[in-house]
Amino acid sequence: MSAAKKLEDLKAILAESGSAVIALSGGTDSTFLVSVAASQPGLRLLAVTVSTPYMFSSEVRDAASFCNEVGVRHKELIAGIPLSVMSNPPDRCYLCKREIMKLITSEARTGNYMVVFDGTNADDLKEYRPGLKALRESGVRSPLAETGLTKEEIRYLAREAGLEFSDRPSNTCLLTRFPHGMTINPENLRRIEEAESIVTEAGFTGARVRIHGELARIEIRSEQFELIALSEVRMKLTKALRGLGFQYITIDAEGYRSGSMNKTEEA
Repeated sequence: MSAAKKLEDLKAILAESGSAVIALSGGTDSTFLVSVAASQPGLRLLAVTVSTPYMFSSEVRDAASFCNEVGVRHKELIAGIPLSVMSNPPDRCYLCKREIMKLITSEARTGNYMVVFDGTNADDLKEYRPGLKALRESGVRSPLAETGLTKEEIRYLAREAGLEFSDRPSNTCLLTRFPHGMTINPENLRRIEEAESIVTEAGFTGARVRIHGELARIEIRSEQFELIALSEVRMKLTKALRGLGFQYITIDAEGYRSGSMNKTEEA
């Protein structure tokens, strides 16, 4: 089935809902979903972003800004670090998603919205995504996945629509930068966020900085190894990250890969 046909199916699902709350993380998928929903006449729509200490602050700002641009009502809910994920347990994604969806579905009930949608796409269903269980338990629907839209197709459709976020790098929450069993606190979360901002500004878009005590492990994409080979680039990064309190700075020889912490403690 073509991406265009899937898009038409997506529009039909949204239009038939009558009223909907969309869980908006600020990432490409959920932002695309909001953009399509905004074009459906008669659809009563609310986008809800749950802001937690382990979200990138830029994503929260982007979510609010985009909704303002397309004329969609947006609400930000502030949440702390749930006690269930404070120790960064192996099932933290499920536990976190469960708490977030409780807040969003409660907001939907309060506003008499018929359905809650999220931005899970078809590719996500093929990967290890423990948070999907929380979505099912909460009765949340994933129309991008239902219509078979993949990440590549979503980016293509977003580019065709002239949407600026079409090539935004994929991201995950800051908890994925820490090994399981490490107590999470706001100070370390902001330190990692700042570290990744430094690395990105140095030219390493889509990189990750993983924390192992006093060691920061930088994962970059394979095409960026030529840049990191430059001594002045490495020295600049080392100085900046040491300024954040890291004693040891390493470049991961395998480069960026999703779920790299799985090799040690993560599942």
